[in-house]
Amino acid sequence: MPDSQGTTLNPRPASAGAEGASAGAGASSPAVEFRNIDIAYGKFVAVRDFSLSIGKGSFVTLLGPSGCGKTTILRSIAGLVDISAGQIMIGGRRVDDVPIYKRNIGLVFQSYALFPHKSVFDNVAFGLKHRNVAKPEIKRKVGQALDMVRLPGSEKKLPSQLSGGQQQRIALARAIVFEPQVLLLDEPLSALDANMREEMRVEIKKIQKETGITAIFVTHDQEEALSMSDRIVVMNAGSAEQIGTPEEVYERPATAFVADFLGKANMLSGTVSRSDGPTIVTLAGGQTIYVLSPKALPQGSAVTVVVRPQKLSVGRASANRLPGRIVSASYLGGSAIYEVDIGGKANIRANAPIDGRVLREGEAIELGFDPHDCVLLDEAGLRIS
Repeated sequence: MPDSQGTTLNPRPASAGAEGASAGAGASSPAVEFRNIDIAYGKFVAVRDFSLSIGKGSFVTLLGPSGCGKTTILRSIAGLVDISAGQIMIGGRRVDDVPIYKRNIGLVFQSYALFPHKSVFDNVAFGLKHRNVAKPEIKRKVGQALDMVRLPGSEKKLPSQLSGGQQQRIALARAIVFEPQVLLLDEPLSALDANMREEMRVEIKKIQKETGITAIFVTHDQEEALSMSDRIVVMNAGSAEQIGTPEEVYERPATAFVADFLGKANMLSGTVSRSDGPTIVTLAGGQTIYVLSPKALPQGSAVTVVVRPQKLSVGRASANRLPGRIVSASYLGGSAIYEVDIGGKANIRANAPIDGRVLREGEAIELGFDPHDCVLLDEAGLRIS
């Protein structure tokens, strides 16, 4: 990676994009590493004993609800928040006591944070000027950055003359123009409309791959996290609940919190009625279902069966069948979401393709799913493994 006065902004392949938050990239140091950090505000501990190693060139998302600590962690990398304990490393160098202007970090905020009275050129060139880059090189780099975000020729415009999506592109160009070691994105899409959010997801991921920059993205939006990330860190109450690929955290949630927050899974409470052979769970409503357990469980053990709404089919022959009655139906175009009363304490949700017509409230329905589509949690809400 060239230093802040380097002469190129050349696209290059990501060195460890598929590794995500791995332990490192070969013999080289991780791009970013958190070593048992705590962040406290007086007696309130916002982040507790957080550790994470992020491979170079990867796109890692901190995902969680408001107040979980994800933005606090992001701000600590930039030097905007002081840590109370632990260490933060960037490229193998400890930086938790290094001022923000010496960390070579690119920042993109939710609010864009553009200078309203400065032209697009001056906004994008801001970091280069403060690094004493020569004027001809500034002009070349700004032009190249604007080409990359697909806004060539906009140098003389003011931010007020741009749409929200275009302003976010300028903020992104400003963050990458000086080739930072790490790009930090704090809820950068939340102020955009749905169509523009989807377009910018693609653009940000494309630019990240083209430049090979290490990106850390903060969001509470599960769709953004699943569609953009190499790795996802699911945060809860200042700690990491689970770290893994999008497929891992979605298909194999480690805790009840991850299962519920990421995709609103169905959580079916029951007890183990048989485990000598196929594991059979009796649900609270009296139904029995087959599940795959990685180990034998004592008869009578309290468990929770996790099933994603997308795994449930309507009227298809399956190992598990749950009859019920539709409480509500929501049409989504190619599919429908059904809330179904199957007895017991909670309804079950199915997101199923439409076969002929949308079923209506009050109609009888039979939902089917296979044992391998289930995840088993123990009484403490932890995945049984």
